[in-house]
Amino acid sequence: MNWYEKLNQYFPIEEMKSKEHMEALLKEKGDIYHKDEGPYHVLMYVELERFIFIDYLFVSKESRGQGLGHKLIEKLKKKGKPIILEVEPVNYEDTDTEKRLKFYKREGFKHATSIGYERRSLATNESNQMEILYWSPTNESEELVYKAMRRTYDEVHTYKDREFYGETYQDVDQVLSFNDNNDNRDILKDV
Repeated sequence: MNWYEKLNQYFPIEEMKSKEHMEALLKEKGDIYHKDEGPYHVLMYVELERFIFIDYLFVSKESRGQGLGHKLIEKLKKKGKPIILEVEPVNYEDTDTEKRLKFYKREGFKHATSIGYERRSLATNESNQMEILYWSPTNESEELVYKAMRRTYDEVHTYKDREFYGETYQDVDQVLSFNDNNDNRDILKDV
């Protein structure tokens, strides 16, 4: 089974990019979009100067509980940048969602509680809500996480979306929100 089939079997359709989209990111944005693949894992991530975004992390059932996920996260942590990712809210009918959240919490990830994320899936046309988790070696603010998510959405999630899906995703302002009691005047400056 190739890397895309592994991801496609594990992640819900509303979260998956098309194979063509991901291959274009690897080829055309290979300076920032990366694939780390082995017999029991697939890790797709974005690395920019100030942060890392985990797009997909798959560890096969056969190797779960053996520390492979931890090793992959540690490899990224050694780069010394905040790490950001999206997770499905816990669904008690799908035990993987709860296990996934527990794994990331064990790895030191926190919820970005001031960030809202809701996007309409082009595959299902349904609204899909996600939670944003992050880990930071320097105790970065959720403001940085928000800016990083905006940049990731614009540069990766919506990259050539009309070409690959026949329509475009919603604008970043419709998908991401930031709700903090602090003064937000400078929040939209680039990361």
